[in-house]
Amino acid sequence: MCLFCSITSKEISAWIIYEDERTLAFLDIHPRAPGHTIVIPKSHSASLLDLEEKDFGPLLGAVKAVEKRILEVLHPEGFTVGVNQGRAAGQEVDHLHVHILPRFSSDGGKAVQGLVNNPPSESLKEMAEKLSIKK
Repeated sequence: MCLFCSITSKEISAWIIYEDERTLAFLDIHPRAPGHTIVIPKSHSASLLDLEEKDFGPLLGAVKAVEKRILEVLHPEGFTVGVNQGRAAGQEVDHLHVHILPRFSSDGGKAVQGLVNNPPSESLKEMAEKLSIKK
C-alpha cells in the first residue's frame, strides 16, 4: 500500500485538517511554509492522468476549502498551488497530491514559472500546431 493510501486508511497518522468522503488534506511533514498542506484523493491515482473524472471536482473543492481556511487563520498574501507529476518534476510519493503553499512577500520563494528554464526551440505557432487537441 502506498504511503498516502496508508494515511487515508488511518494506518499511518497525519495532521489532518480536512476530510470528506472523497478527499483528505493534511499538513506536510516537511513544511516549506506555515500551513503547507497536501490534498489527496482518497482513491489511489498516481497522477492527474489516472484520476477518475468524478474525482476532479471533489479534489479541487477540497483545495478551495483548505485555501479558504488557511487564508482565514494565517492571512497569507497569496498561494502557490501545485502538483509534481513524475520523478523529473519532483514527485516522491506515487499518489496524486496537490501542494498548497501559503505565500508571503518576504518568503523568498519563486513563482511557478521560476521553477523551470527550458524554452522550446520551436515557435509558439509550431508548438500550438503540435499540441492542439482536435475534437
